[in-house]
Amino acid sequence: MNETLEFAVGLAREAGEIMRQNFKLGMNKEWKVEDNSPVTETDIKINALVMNAVQKKYPTYSFVGEEGSRIIESEYTWVCDPIDGTIPFSHGYPTFVFSLALTRNGESILGVIYDPIMDRLLHAEKGKGAFLNGSKISVSKDTQFTKRLFIETGGNSMLPSLENVLANEGCRTVSFYSCVYAAMLIASGQLAAGVYKADRPWDAAAVKIIVEEAGGKVTDLEGKEQRYDQKINGFIASNGRVHQQLVDLIRPLLK
Repeated sequence: MNETLEFAVGLAREAGEIMRQNFKLGMNKEWKVEDNSPVTETDIKINALVMNAVQKKYPTYSFVGEEGSRIIESEYTWVCDPIDGTIPFSHGYPTFVFSLALTRNGESILGVIYDPIMDRLLHAEKGKGAFLNGSKISVSKDTQFTKRLFIETGGNSMLPSLENVLANEGCRTVSFYSCVYAAMLIASGQLAAGVYKADRPWDAAAVKIIVEEAGGKVTDLEGKEQRYDQKINGFIASNGRVHQQLVDLIRPLLK
């Protein structure tokens, strides 16, 4: 394990321990005015932990985090979601993860996703494959929409009518309220795809490299490539085999 990956994995483990210690029923939370999503003290603590560690270890790198950023002129940017899935985290159900990626000129070149409850740590580096707890993983081989095909949609509010459209195609949908948790399952071959509409880069940067290094595909909602160190045009993450079908189905819903 090289020094940069070791740094990211170490932060993931440290963040996971903080999440485990603070995961409980009846958690205090505040609601953000801009999108009416919850934020907890744990989100803020982990974000600060990672931002401070990046500033100390990589002072010439930029940092973009959900709960605070340090933007400087640099070709390298660390992109972090301290808790992807704050809704489930703050409401007592365990579908949340830590997410951290390193981008170079907007391209994800390293990513880590950590599920602290099941102790599942995924990592990937450009051109080196994707791994779950040290074992190489790959996406599913499903090529058609069937009732065996599960797609994560992020909830009705993310893309209206998507669940109905997919149901009409014969596949099932689920919603974890954590697109990165879904991406963990896509990369490990358990889900065929996930669809995400919002513009937050920290929800996509690690997903991009981990899913693609597992053999899948990640694009914006229109099927195009995009940068992952700034606002995004949502994303579709898939096993690659159903990707174009999803792009075609979603296109009319974007109008």
